[in-house]
Amino acid sequence: VCCSGSDEKAFEVHMRLEKLIVKPKESFEVNCSTTCNQPEVGGLETSLNKILLLEQTQWKHYLISNISHDTVLWCHFTCSGKQKSMSSNVSVYQPPRQVFLTLQPTWVAVGKSFTIECRVPAVEPLDSLTLSLLRGSETLHSQTFGKAAPALQEATATFSSMAHREDGHHNFSCLAVLDLMSRGGEVFCTHSAPKMLEIYEPVPDSQMVIIVTVVSVLLFLFVTSVLLCFIFSQHWRQRRMGTYGVRAAWRRLPQAFRP
Repeated sequence: VCCSGSDEKAFEVHMRLEKLIVKPKESFEVNCSTTCNQPEVGGLETSLNKILLLEQTQWKHYLISNISHDTVLWCHFTCSGKQKSMSSNVSVYQPPRQVFLTLQPTWVAVGKSFTIECRVPAVEPLDSLTLSLLRGSETLHSQTFGKAAPALQEATATFSSMAHREDGHHNFSCLAVLDLMSRGGEVFCTHSAPKMLEIYEPVPDSQMVIIVTVVSVLLFLFVTSVLLCFIFSQHWRQRRMGTYGVRAAWRRLPQAFRP
């Protein structure tokens, strides 16, 4: 391009960020630049706190601080009355610091169902989070979360299964993975404390009927024997007291009335 007017009409705006994902309250730097030789005006638009560190005719360098939520940054320049801009999304992240695992019930019979629940409080962004429910090293269930999920909520994953004998020999746990590699970050992994199930063999119905019958018969015999002992003791007491009463009355009779 040989003419400056043509060059100004074809100008571009560029943005360079130090990072695309940051922790809450963290600071980062942003550079806004243009290919226009003599821009009329330019700068950075954001709702966050910004400080202009350095500037030249074709670029401006800012410090952004005290970020608390996901935001969009806009670099803009005006050249020959025409304005152009470029935007970039900056996300706030909270790694999974605590992972809680619950087994319900903790004591279950073979063939019966139980539920595994994993909870991770205060984690974001949820669309980068994966919760995996594990039995030993085996993955029973994995759950991801969509972009529509609100930030900083409690992420939960549940899975129901039938109890097997071998389940009592394995630890159950939950693995939370926050993968920020696609946003220029890193991968955060946090495990829950392992827990175990108490597995027992259910008693067959026929055997249970026999046990209940035997217990009922023994209880009946015991109650009957107690009642019989009570009745016999009362009968013996009445007979004994009755004999003594006749003798006492006989002694009280006057001599004239005795045969």
